[in-house]
Amino acid sequence: MTETALPTAGTTAPEPPDGSAPRRRYAKLAADESREDFSLRYAPHSYRRWSPTMVASTALGGIAYLADFAIGASIVFTYGFTSGLASILCAATIIFLTGIPIARACATYGLDMDLITRGAGFGYFGSTLTSLIYASFTFIFFALEGSIMAQAMHEIVGLPLPVGYLLTTLIVIPIVFRGMGALAKVQAWTQPVWLIGLVLPFAILLFHSPGSFGDFTHFGGTEGAGSGFDWLGFGLGTGVALSLIAQIGEQADYLRFMPAKTDTNRKRWNLAVLAAGPGWVIIGAAKQLGGALLAFVALGAVGKTHALEPIAPQVEALKPWLGSVALPVAALFVVVSQIKINVTNAYSGSLSWSNFFSRLTHRHPGRVWYIFLNLAIALTLMEMNMFAALNKLLGFYSNVGIAWIATVAADLVINKRAGWSPRYIEFKRAYLYAVNPAGFGSMVIASVVSILAFFGVFGVYAEAFSTFIAAGLALVLCPLIAWATKGKYYLARPNPVNGPDVDVADVTATHTCGVCETAYELPDIADCPVQAGPICSLCCSLDAECDDACTKRPTGEPVLLPVPAVRVG
Repeated sequence: MTETALPTAGTTAPEPPDGSAPRRRYAKLAADESREDFSLRYAPHSYRRWSPTMVASTALGGIAYLADFAIGASIVFTYGFTSGLASILCAATIIFLTGIPIARACATYGLDMDLITRGAGFGYFGSTLTSLIYASFTFIFFALEGSIMAQAMHEIVGLPLPVGYLLTTLIVIPIVFRGMGALAKVQAWTQPVWLIGLVLPFAILLFHSPGSFGDFTHFGGTEGAGSGFDWLGFGLGTGVALSLIAQIGEQADYLRFMPAKTDTNRKRWNLAVLAAGPGWVIIGAAKQLGGALLAFVALGAVGKTHALEPIAPQVEALKPWLGSVALPVAALFVVVSQIKINVTNAYSGSLSWSNFFSRLTHRHPGRVWYIFLNLAIALTLMEMNMFAALNKLLGFYSNVGIAWIATVAADLVINKRAGWSPRYIEFKRAYLYAVNPAGFGSMVIASVVSILAFFGVFGVYAEAFSTFIAAGLALVLCPLIAWATKGKYYLARPNPVNGPDVDVADVTATHTCGVCETAYELPDIADCPVQAGPICSLCCSLDAECDDACTKRPTGEPVLLPVPAVRVG
């Protein structure tokens, strides 16, 4: 097989020497990697041209959202300061610990959360459900962030909320359409404005009303919870805060573009992955507590309903220094913050929907078309005023989200070290079973039991601690099932291309897919008995006629590909 150079972004498959057309041509938008960003593929080293610092900065730009302010205020208002503080810190700890192995895997292997999930115990079709879970995370939080932006527009110019919802939806489309390059620029340009807007209200509060910090620690909430610690309030509050656990997926959508770790950049790489991966939750927890503080201070002036909307507390905090211009300054901060996060929500949503539908329909029109699907669902939620049911919605969602993330983390940390799971991440259909019970079964069982607990089937304490039940079951069942099945369902057949015991230095070698006739780096290539040669991972996914022949061959029958075996990362 003759090696060819990896095509630059925007190119389509080269014409064959004999003039015949390739067996598959991707739609124009799907073939343009400057917009597609290898949405269903391994991110090749040739495309990872950003420094670790730039990737980390872009990923952290996506956590500018103000939902943290609203979530923190809602938790403390409902359960009081002490229980609320314990809830936020407990959730942050769980999110941080589960995020470490996932962030490192995504950055090392150049894969997004969906592809990591496939190889971390779920199987090829088993991870389809998690794509839907992740997509729902992106449109739920897009709707939440869009509602906050619309509230700001309503306050400053009197724009009706339904019109504001539409505007906040439309404004992100041109940015998200252009992919990672445009997102990186937007995050970098808006970062100074966001940082000033974030710090200024607290600086004014510290100077003008320092006693409010102490008063806040004695706040008993608005529902009569009291300022002391309560186990039920702690459990319920933690469940709400844990709804953010799937945020690691959005961080992973950026971390997959991290350059390869070398002896030269090792320290910067490790720090960047830690900061941009699980590190987001440190800032997130601080924002939750800060949002609760600002809401507490503004409560007497604006009332409970408006105190839970981030724009009103921002304005009240800025008034002592900025007076009449406090409203436009606060509105600018809110709008910038929400654009920064909602371009990430829309981008990540397009990736997850692409993964979901490519497996169901064997078609891939391009990531950008799914932007519109994700935004349409988010806009519908905004028009239904989902902001009013914040606690219940997020509390329910967190049961499923944590079951998924805890299962993946258990596979990466326990199963791979114990030898029950392959030491690398296998994401290609050609080597995977449709469903792996180790991961998929664990998540389904943990989700079902925790949701039943959430709805009170097992009593009030199980209801309050339903997310802990989800996490505990996932962490126990995933290794248990992998051990019981002896890791049988991780690989349907050995992988001669990306095996675990070969030289990393050859990863960037490229080979031409026998279907689309485009060259890809070896981790994106599989050996295909139907094509009698190499096939890229996406062409393999979209094949609707092969009937998974490669994974159904008799044991020991070889499937040969004339390329050297190469490790993924």
